[in-house]
Amino acid sequence: MKNKFPKKFLFGVATSSYQIEGDNFNSDWWKWPARNATHSVAGGEEESEVIENSGRACDYWNRWREDHQLLTNLGVNSFRLSLEWSRIEPKEGEFSQTAIQHYREILEDLKTRDIKTVVTLWHWVSPNWFQENYGLHKKKSREVFVNYGKKIIDELGDLIDVFVVINEPMMPLAFGFLNGKFPPGIKCPIKYWKASRNLSKAYKEIYNYSKEKRPKIPVGITMLYNLFEPNNKFNPIDQLIVWVAKKFWNESFFKRIRKQSDYYGLDYYFHRKLGLFGQTQQSHLKVNDVGWEIYPEGIKKALKEIWEKYELPIYIMENGLADANDKYRGQFIKDHLHHVSQAITDGVDVRGYLHWSLMDNYEWLHGYAPRFGLVEIDYTTLERIPRKSFYVYKKLIEESKEAEF
Repeated sequence: MKNKFPKKFLFGVATSSYQIEGDNFNSDWWKWPARNATHSVAGGEEESEVIENSGRACDYWNRWREDHQLLTNLGVNSFRLSLEWSRIEPKEGEFSQTAIQHYREILEDLKTRDIKTVVTLWHWVSPNWFQENYGLHKKKSREVFVNYGKKIIDELGDLIDVFVVINEPMMPLAFGFLNGKFPPGIKCPIKYWKASRNLSKAYKEIYNYSKEKRPKIPVGITMLYNLFEPNNKFNPIDQLIVWVAKKFWNESFFKRIRKQSDYYGLDYYFHRKLGLFGQTQQSHLKVNDVGWEIYPEGIKKALKEIWEKYELPIYIMENGLADANDKYRGQFIKDHLHHVSQAITDGVDVRGYLHWSLMDNYEWLHGYAPRFGLVEIDYTTLERIPRKSFYVYKKLIEESKEAEF
């Protein structure tokens, strides 16, 4: 039996500017050395010193036409990309019309291909001047961030189909203000709380402005939603630990903006079994190249949890895996889309699935080692090479059109 999806369902791929554009040298991440970072591998925690910035990345800034042709070849009807604040406002209060016009050309090209634009305003990366003079923990940051958001709505709002104001806020907040692995590298719960408050208030102001200027554009954020389950579902301590984890990671930020969200943006990668004796890995499950469990049925569980709690339309904005040899990716997509289809059949209002990612890219503290792309990037020549999973996804999209309702 074929999977069934609504007629206007968005099948797409997702990217972010810093990870693919290249030469974003005015940004805080450009000079951020992730000293003493660790990354998970199948055997446990492995020490690593990732000191590289994104460099020329995939050179999407110059090769976007070539990459958009890949989108057309893939057959997607939507593309998620982000805007680079440090390009648009390289100096405080001085907006680059050259950069804005460049993004306009990119978005216009997607429109001519009948590809919906899912545009992220802030995907973690800020201009150097913002980080040096403000930082999210300072009250003034709210006004500065809102000014940037308003500028984008004024200049590019006519070309945006779905507006993602903030990507995964808990990552820059927790990693930037609690464990110090992301800019600005602070370890202070009070500053974390201030930053969270400032960011949520800024979001609300941008939401209201967008509704005033472009009322038809759905506005929201994405959340890195961890599917937390107890090691022992009958153990009250394990249940309590899971409850706390959910409240902090999955709910604490979103509850601030729930009333001003047109949708819930779900980024699904992680299944966490927690309890009194810590987190456990399920030995029967496959893992990807960075040691993350492959747990497709978890996406249906996450969708149902979110729907039951918020009753908001859901866009799956990211879902993917590091798989350099393309060993699991094709089946990974098949399995996840199957469970998404089942959730829709069960009554969950899911409106899109955007796979992470179109192509290999810079993966933050992991550098360039993980390979998340449907398209392989040869970082020496920058040649784009579609993997077998590229064609698996293409076929799944084609089949979905035959069974749509």
